Amino acid sequence: MANISVKLNLAGLKHAVKKMKGQTSDEIECLVIPIDLNKLYRGEKGLYLDLTLIEIKDRSKQAPDQKDTHLVKQSFSKDYYDSLTEEQRKEFPILGNAILWSQNSNEPELSKPQEKHDDLPF
Repeated sequence: MANISVKLNLAGLKHAVKKMKGQTSDEIECLVIPIDLNKLYRGEKGLYLDLTLIEIKDRSKQAPDQKDTHLVKQSFSKDYYDSLTEEQRKEFPILGNAILWSQNSNEPELSKPQEKHDDLPF
């Protein structure tokens, strides 16, 4: 089984950065993320940010040192997504990236096209 590493930019969500007083009365910098504005899912056991990973098909356009194999975007219910216009759908930012690491290597796992292995030369 391969490992996956993911980086999320939480500032890609609608948010505010505020300094608030902690229990020791020292100010603490906080990231405040509105629940409804960001379409977070309220489940029985928690509050969820549903995500989807989209495979990067053409990695040749990446910088040579980039190993990203997937982009991370927020996913929504089918009803909500269908209610959006194409412009509204494009407004949702890429929230991060992911790397699918191969099982026995420190190199990202790459999708390889299937090669034909025929015994005949024609």
